[in-house]
Amino acid sequence: MTAASTKSLLVPATAARRPGSRTGGRLFRNPSGAAGSVVLLLLLVLAVVSVLGLLPFDPAVQDRTARLQAPDASHWFGTDQFGRDIFSRVASGVANSAVVALVAVAVATVVGTIAGVVAGFLRGVTDIAIGGVTNVLFAFPPLLLALTLASVFQRNWFTVAIAIAVVYTPIFVRVTRGPVLTLREVDYVSAARATGMRASSIMLRHVLPNITGILIVQITLSLSWAVLTEASLSFLGLGTPPPAASLGSMIFDARTLVSVAPWTLFAPGIVLILLVVGLNLLGDGLRDALDPTGRRSR
Repeated sequence: MTAASTKSLLVPATAARRPGSRTGGRLFRNPSGAAGSVVLLLLLVLAVVSVLGLLPFDPAVQDRTARLQAPDASHWFGTDQFGRDIFSRVASGVANSAVVALVAVAVATVVGTIAGVVAGFLRGVTDIAIGGVTNVLFAFPPLLLALTLASVFQRNWFTVAIAIAVVYTPIFVRVTRGPVLTLREVDYVSAARATGMRASSIMLRHVLPNITGILIVQITLSLSWAVLTEASLSFLGLGTPPPAASLGSMIFDARTLVSVAPWTLFAPGIVLILLVVGLNLLGDGLRDALDPTGRRSR
């Protein structure tokens, strides 16, 4: 997020409490927001079908008689080298990626927002300490840090989610701290301090509600990054462990088959692209919809 777009999402306390019905209307009138919402809705349906066990085939069941079968009426996306149905595995992979990304971003949002708000509002030693930890984490390349953390702990979807959360927590610290530095000086916050209101109450009642627009946009963008990070970890063998399906591991398995069975690569690759692009389009639409000026800041 740019400084201009961040500033445009800072709204007065009264605006923060207005009903958000108009936001949804602006989102769906925005081409990016509408396109992203439609793409994500379709993928969400795919993930829900997988979770409910309504897929045509079990994603983990192998059928040697149907190895590398091209797409047809039975296997819509074809089969892989073990005879597993690719459509079912892609649907399961979307569900698994969504769970990991949601847990990772939820943890990063809670921890990073609390740390950023406290650092920006209290300043002093607290700000220096939190800023120091944030700078240390920023010093590591994100994928390298995630790889290191994922390899240290027992490999399962939850440890992968926590590893990704650690990588993206500093981003939420930075995104929230800057606006809080501005908000702590506004009149209504100064008035609250003058009345003797506790710092924790001011942060909860006056500061946090006024950065929700920034947080919503950042959460959407972070979800797309988390999906890519999970796919990268799975591609490298440190993501969601088998037999659970993952888009990254499916792409890894298909790299040697692309010349004889291109559908094994195209299906998970295209779905991964749609998932990431859909989240980015939704984030772009939300940024416009939450702009209190009613227009996008350039």
